[in-house]
Amino acid sequence: MRLALVQMGCHPGDREGNLAAAAELLRREADGATLACLPETVDVGYDLATLGADLVELAEPVPGPTSDAVGRLAADLDMALVAGVLERDPHLPEVLYDSAVLVERDGRLVGRYRKTHLYPDEHRWFRSGGELPVFELAGWRVGIAICFEHAFPEIFSTLARRGAQLVLNPSAVPLGYGYLPDLRCRARAQDNQMFVATVNHVGAEGAARYGGGSLVADPRGEVLAAAGADGPAVVVAELDPGRIRSERVQEPVFRARRPELYEP
Repeated sequence: MRLALVQMGCHPGDREGNLAAAAELLRREADGATLACLPETVDVGYDLATLGADLVELAEPVPGPTSDAVGRLAADLDMALVAGVLERDPHLPEVLYDSAVLVERDGRLVGRYRKTHLYPDEHRWFRSGGELPVFELAGWRVGIAICFEHAFPEIFSTLARRGAQLVLNPSAVPLGYGYLPDLRCRARAQDNQMFVATVNHVGAEGAARYGGGSLVADPRGEVLAAAGADGPAVVVAELDPGRIRSERVQEPVFRARRPELYEP
């Protein structure tokens, strides 16, 4: 797989402009990627302090107009896409989720993931999701963990045991805290002998500033490609599934695991 991570800034509430900016970066710099990932809530931005109660009006169901637009872009580029979106519950419109949609290369909506572990400030606005699915996307088995969820090794080990080869981490990590996804995503990759990639916002959005630092880590925890903190960028890396196999043969962690011992 040729994976692209689209590190970018967003304008709070400007869904049309944000998606257009993502499309421009993909067309200009994605360099024949098989799969590309966009940051957390790339549709409306992540500055919750600025967006406030407008989040309720901005949110959309999935499937809906934003997931349809992502699908059209995927089909146009012949590239599978994962994009963080602000989701509205289809039956309870005041209930919101911090979600990611997954779209196949032909534009078909494969599924969506709702963030299960919310950062403390997010509880004011979002409901937690209740599933840790693994999706078939672009010929790979892909899991999602959104931003703060890189802090929970259990998410990654669960996805790995369910067959994930790659976990994508769409994020909105503030400037000054980049050491967290840098260390954690490399550790989660090495712990579970799989690929992990984190893609972040960058620059100023309303009152918030984000630190970039998007990266791809291989099953040894080594960084294959990374972006800086100084502006938009597209990180591209080749992922070889043979690296997963070779690491798991060399050190058979999954044959040695005893999950029945880890919880009372």
